[in-house]
Amino acid sequence: MNRQTFLSWLPLGLLAVVMFTPLRPVVLGGLQRGLLATGLWQAEVPTVHTPSLLVVLTGGSPYPHSLPMVTLDGRAVNLSELKGKVVFVNLWASWCPPCRAEMPGIEALYKKVDHTKVAFVMLSLDDDAAKAQKFVRAQGYTFPVYLRTGDLPAPFDSNSIPSTVILGPDGQVAARHDGMADYDTPAFKAALDNLAKAVR
Repeated sequence: MNRQTFLSWLPLGLLAVVMFTPLRPVVLGGLQRGLLATGLWQAEVPTVHTPSLLVVLTGGSPYPHSLPMVTLDGRAVNLSELKGKVVFVNLWASWCPPCRAEMPGIEALYKKVDHTKVAFVMLSLDDDAAKAQKFVRAQGYTFPVYLRTGDLPAPFDSNSIPSTVILGPDGQVAARHDGMADYDTPAFKAALDNLAKAVR
């Protein structure tokens, strides 16, 4: 093979390496993280809903009483244990490039909020808990990560990931965003702080 032929096939070879190896989520996540840095994918700011806009989550109750999860070390927990706090719920997977792209911003936001009033639930949809755990540890993330243990009830049953749902202290949906976004913005943090004012 001569040099010109080699150079003409090189981009296709590199593309194949990226698309069909474990490098795919790393490379695509990095590219999407760069796109987030442009500011084009801003998260929708959560608001306090008026009574006419309140969303009942499940079974006529204002809070999802049954979203069983486990921590990465296998301890059983339920979302209902967080009632009374603002809850940032993010559905993600280690194999999802957009999920990887938005995680540095979520980690930065997590470090800035009052954890006595705002809880984070980073809910991995990985089938293999070890992969999720390895990814989180490799990145040095400190936010709490959970694994689902059953089907996801509304409003968490999204057809796409990443997907983020913000619950107010009363369990009402204050915001929902499907797709990647930059959550580490002054406007988004101010909105979380405003929701957290209702926490006693």
